[in-house]
Parts: sequence; structure tokens; C-alpha cells
Amino acid sequence: MKSLRILLVINSPPIPFGNADARWYYVLLKGLVEKGHHVTAFATSSKSEDIAKAQALFPSPNYDLRCYLIPKQSTGIMAKIKTIRQPYSYIFSQELRQDLATELTKPYDILHLEQLWSGWLGLQHRKRAVANVHYLFSLDGAFEYNNSLETHFRRFFTYQAEQKLLKAFPRIITLSERLAKHIQQVNSQAQIYTVPLGIDFSLYPFAEKKQLNQQPTVGLIGGFNWTPSYSAAERLINKLWPEIKRRVPNAKLQIVGRSAKNALAAFSHIKDLEIHQDVPDTLPYFANTDVMLYAPLAGSGMKVKVMEAFALGTPVVTNSDGIEGIPACDGIHAGICEDDEGLIKRTVELLENTFLQDKLRLKARQLIEEYCSPQVTVEQIEQIYQIINSNLL
Repeated sequence: MKSLRILLVINSPPIPFGNADARWYYVLLKGLVEKGHHVTAFATSSKSEDIAKAQALFPSPNYDLRCYLIPKQSTGIMAKIKTIRQPYSYIFSQELRQDLATELTKPYDILHLEQLWSGWLGLQHRKRAVANVHYLFSLDGAFEYNNSLETHFRRFFTYQAEQKLLKAFPRIITLSERLAKHIQQVNSQAQIYTVPLGIDFSLYPFAEKKQLNQQPTVGLIGGFNWTPSYSAAERLINKLWPEIKRRVPNAKLQIVGRSAKNALAAFSHIKDLEIHQDVPDTLPYFANTDVMLYAPLAGSGMKVKVMEAFALGTPVVTNSDGIEGIPACDGIHAGICEDDEGLIKRTVELLENTFLQDKLRLKARQLIEEYCSPQVTVEQIEQIYQIINSNLL
């Protein structure tokens, strides 16, 4: 494939253990440049330390990575009007907008917009644009856990904005067939492509034999300021854990991740429940989890923590929303079930059967490497670029 000039907008600095989406951006930017494409990447960030890490990984002149701090949200009336008209557009600073506008005046082949809200920057440049939709708030049941008037307004304007952006772009990439079908219903004229989230699994150590814990441990790792992970935790604590604990009396429950203690403070009194918030590294917690039980009530897109559990060899029990975008089979790669009793049964079986644990671990790692490797996913993105370019000739 010929070398292309690509303008790439990403919502996090491309670091392999940063935000969930940052893992993909790391693979994408690195892979495109290694394949000879000329990429200028525009990244937003709320943390200056993440910007420093990304710039160290992608130094100039080998890479053209430009990072911008997310501006503080204004509380003025004009800012609120802008939020109503374009939700989440505040993450793109004026400097980023100006720099992108400058590059858009020069010759380029593809404007690649990662995450739906980046679409606000591409509405005037749709001819060469493609937007990658990772998830949709409207499918995730976002804002359902707060019934305040303000939340009702936020939900209305956010869902409305999703519809507007989905209808605006003639070409959309997404992560799963479920998302693709939903987007096609919203925008029947759009060309929809499905490309799984790529992660560099060489960074995830995998042991043929997993070290057993003295106390069988059920775990859940995620960001609990995100509706799907919060709903998974609430379901686990209220509906699944009591019966698991009855059947495996010496088991403990470990919940780890962003805002975990804040979000789950009401459950902190539960016996044999450990909650760890905002840990610097989640890998040790995957290592000492015997079964990761993640079954959200709703949640669109691929779940990075499920992917990481597959990569690290932590057995997973989940449902269709938890495994979305990964072609895993129940009893082969993971325990997969929709109802509470089935989830409990599969978790207990894994806790009590190390042979079954090893069987699922090996198959899960093999599947995720074959389906979501950097080589496979970046090549699929390249093929989409080629289709776009050929259609413009």
C-alpha cells in the first residue's frame, strides 16, 4: 500500500497502560508509522504526566505527536450553550483546533477521528473523514443511576448529539457487530466497518501455570465512574456474591479500579470484600484473581479489562455485553451466560477446578492474540483507508 498522509485525532495520549482507549492509540500510531504512513496525531489529555510519557514513547522527528491539555470547563452561559449544542467538545482546546485547522489546509489523504465526540472537529471535512465509535452512551444506559433534573437534561442532549454525529459521517468504524447494526439503523447510508480494538499483547506476561491463591479470589477490575462497570459491580455484590460465598465459604471478593471506593462506599461493610481505588498498576491484581466476574447490565463496545484478563491468563466469567466484540465461546474461552444462576455456577466451577481454569486461560490468550493483535487490527485499518482513497479517485 502506498504511503498516506493521515491526520489522527485521539482522546488520550497513546501509552500502553494509560486510559483504556490509550492502549489502542499506542498500537495504532506505532503501527501506521511503522508501515510507512505520515501521521500527525492530535491527542487530548487531562494529565501532563501522561503527555510526557507519550512524548517519550513517540519522540520527534520519528513521530509527529501533538498533545494538548484539556481546558478547564467554563461555567459561563456561553459555555453551557456550547455544551448543549456540542456535548463533550470542551475536551478539544482552541490550540488543538487551530493546529488541526492548519493541517487541514494542506494536502492529506485521511482524517481519522477516534471516538464519536472527535466528530465535532470533522463536520466540515467529511469527504476524507472516518470516525471510529468505541461505544455509545445510549446503549450503555448512561445517566440511569441519577434521576436529578440536571441528569435528565444531560441524557437528552447527549443522546441527541450521538444521533446527530452518527448521521453526519458517511464512513464509520466500530468495534462490534452489535454497534455496527445499531449505527446502520441510525444512518442507513453510511458505510460501516468493524475492526476490533488492538492491544500490544507482548506487554502482557502469560504464565503457562497460574499461581494459586491460598484464599480463592473472585475479582472485578474496571473504572467505576463508567456505567457498565458500576452496574457489573452492583450486580456482583448484590446478586452473585452471596451465593458464591455460600458455595465456596473461604472465597473472597476483590474489586479494583478507578473511583472504586467512592462509587461502592455503601458496600464497604461486606465481609471478605476488598476494594482498592486508583491503583498505580492493575497487573498484580489480575495475577491474584482466580476468576474475574464481569457481567454488566448494559455496555456497548469491547471491554478492555476483559481483554486484559484474557491476555494475562485470568479466567473470565461474563455475559454477552461483557464479551462484546470478542468471538469467545462459553466453556472454551470463558464462562459466558446471561442469568445470575448460570454466572454463579460457572464461577464456582472455575474456583474449584484448576484444570478448567488452565484450559480456558490458554484458549483465551490464543484467541485474543489471533483476533486483536496489532498486526491484524492495523492492517484492517489500512484496508479501510485504501477503500476510502479508491472511492475518491
